[in-house]
Amino acid sequence: MSPRETAPYHPALHRYALVTAGCTFLLLLAGALVTSTGSSLAVPDWPLSFGKFFPEMKGGVLFEHGHRMVAGTVAILMLGLAITTQVMEQRAWVKKLAWVAMGAIVLQAVLGGATVLLHLPTQISVAHAGLAQIFFCLIVSLTLVTSQGWIEAGPNSLADRPSSLRFWATLTTAVTYLQILVGAVTRHSGSGLAIPDWPLSFGQLLPPEWSASIALQFSHTRIGAFIVLYLITHTAYRVCLHYPEVDALRLPAAAAGLLVWLQCFLGLIVIATSKDVVPTSLHVIVGAATLASLMVLTLNSHHLFKKGPVS
Repeated sequence: MSPRETAPYHPALHRYALVTAGCTFLLLLAGALVTSTGSSLAVPDWPLSFGKFFPEMKGGVLFEHGHRMVAGTVAILMLGLAITTQVMEQRAWVKKLAWVAMGAIVLQAVLGGATVLLHLPTQISVAHAGLAQIFFCLIVSLTLVTSQGWIEAGPNSLADRPSSLRFWATLTTAVTYLQILVGAVTRHSGSGLAIPDWPLSFGQLLPPEWSASIALQFSHTRIGAFIVLYLITHTAYRVCLHYPEVDALRLPAAAAGLLVWLQCFLGLIVIATSKDVVPTSLHVIVGAATLASLMVLTLNSHHLFKKGPVS
């Protein structure tokens, strides 16, 4: 079936996807805690932990092995969701989306094992973090397209209202993901405190000296943060101004608009507290929630508006 065709609503499938999305969000939190607490190598082997399925859960092992347990749960849920989707869903593109998500979590597990076995190489750690965000967005997308609201709205239901929202939502989502990737590089390369103050840099407008770490942290906490804050605020304002009655657009736009300000505040707290565990971990998952909100907004804008030139 075409992505533009309707399909029957299956409440059980949607609820299953919703549970999987919720567990995936918890998995992101568990992963953030592993890095924030410095527990990434608390368990030196993989896939077992000290050669066991259940080691003694103390210190960093609690975070690292706990993360693996949550990951295993999500993988099992995802496999069940992929199979259930093939059985219940009629839209071929939704079935493919489920298998793409399944493939993503398998690759994610491999990357997670590689980070341990290769002793946290920055490139693989960043890939692991970036793919985690993609997998979360895939699960959120599955939850959205199997929802009653998506199916009942029907494609092109706002076709009579020309809009540039498709463009702005897509651009904002892409730039936000890029900012998250830069943040992952900053985090996993140990550059998070390369500049110890904010909004100044070593007490000046620009750093008096530059290095790779300083340039990376400056690009994430100043340039990237400002661009993303502007784009999300601008997009959210346009949606709430022009489509206040369309919940499918207003709610995710408003959520992203609020979350991005919280995210910036958490970024300041991370620097001010020298990367305390709580704000640092919250910074990761609020970023994921912001990206997911934008993904919902983007998908809904493409679903509700007719494809055509940007007005």
